[in-house]
Amino acid sequence: MTSSDVHRSGFACFVGRPNAGKSTLTNRLVGSKVAITSSKPQTTRHAIRGIVHRPDAQLIIVDTPGLHRPRTLLGRRLNDLVYETWSEVDVVGFCVPADQKVGPGDKFIAEQLKKVARRTPVLGIVTKTDLVPKEQVAQQLLDLQQVMDFADLVPVSAVDSFQVDVLSDLLVQQLPEGPQLYPDGELTDEPETTLIAELIREAALEGVRDELPHSLAVTVEEMIPREDRDDLIDVHAVVYVERQSQKSIVIGKGGERLRAVGTQARKHIQALLGSKIYLDLHVKVAKDWQRDPRQLRKLGF
Repeated sequence: MTSSDVHRSGFACFVGRPNAGKSTLTNRLVGSKVAITSSKPQTTRHAIRGIVHRPDAQLIIVDTPGLHRPRTLLGRRLNDLVYETWSEVDVVGFCVPADQKVGPGDKFIAEQLKKVARRTPVLGIVTKTDLVPKEQVAQQLLDLQQVMDFADLVPVSAVDSFQVDVLSDLLVQQLPEGPQLYPDGELTDEPETTLIAELIREAALEGVRDELPHSLAVTVEEMIPREDRDDLIDVHAVVYVERQSQKSIVIGKGGERLRAVGTQARKHIQALLGSKIYLDLHVKVAKDWQRDPRQLRKLGF
């Protein structure tokens, strides 16, 4: 077998501070929206798997929540999810945005990654290079190099696809030889209900005050084809908040804000399912759910 006949398959994950561009990069590599993106930090709450199909490899990217100093039980569980993922993948990509100086949060993550790097290669990735001049990208690469020893360093931009193919090659080089793990055409192994809940949460996150994002959770209660129509699916979902005042914010004056959330989410859900949908959205209060183990379990954490 020649080197060109070798097929590799395995798992990679991106880590970094909240809002370092991990989800956008995952979606760009996969070529489809499998992870929600938002300008709000700590948006990702599940380890979403996106599948990259190449003739020479199958790369499964696990998009993890941003590592942070937790203030709630939810925060601690999200951090545990990140550490657990690190121990299971073949290569880790450490994402640092080009438009923010390497700071204490990055150095904290690097210290944790040094323990992993003994057995798992770690790539340094400078993201969001489209936001700054080339000189600043070069300086960021030099600064990142001082933080730890990387198997490789690469600057990328998911927005304009700059060097995304180079990153894909570098990740694949670190994978073991092996057959496909998922069928052709499959882009994620997440249940549709999880992806739909995430798309609704993404729509609900846009334009809300900074303290609200962490208090939002979404569950899909039911998803059934309409009895008298074969081209329509009824989706019943609930947006949970922690306080009555937050419920008013999500619903908006006369229900205007919730209707806008539904309109935006419906567009993405229809693209995901390839079918028209009727989206029935309700908002409920689950008091202090981020700190309540019973409610966290109910909401899937």
